[in-house]
Amino acid sequence: QVQLVESGGGLVQPGRSLRLSCTARGRFFSIDTMGWYRQVPGQQRELVARISATNVPNYLDSMKGRFTISRDNAKNTVHLQGDNLKPEDTAVYYCNAVVRRSDLFTARTEYWGQGTQVTVSS
Repeated sequence: QVQLVESGGGLVQPGRSLRLSCTARGRFFSIDTMGWYRQVPGQQRELVARISATNVPNYLDSMKGRFTISRDNAKNTVHLQGDNLKPEDTAVYYCNAVVRRSDLFTARTEYWGQGTQVTVSS
């Protein structure tokens, strides 16, 4: 019922920057937390950053410094800015959102995007 549409992935050279975007589409009362996770094949999916409905960000310690998360509530969109990217940042990046349901607005449902590939290579 809710779709998370991701964009901005692709090939980037080491040391360069990249900006990912994710927009929530569909029926929902409101969006609570939005975030970005990443996963390398054969490894566990890990948190990069997440941000609350009131724009309070939270980063995994290992992600601090080079990644910045932000959101535009009017557009139901979350962004992830990656700077000084390294080859080890190569992964599939997944958008995540927790929404308040429109049919039962007191309940929350978690959704995932299909993932966007980020490859850092020269």
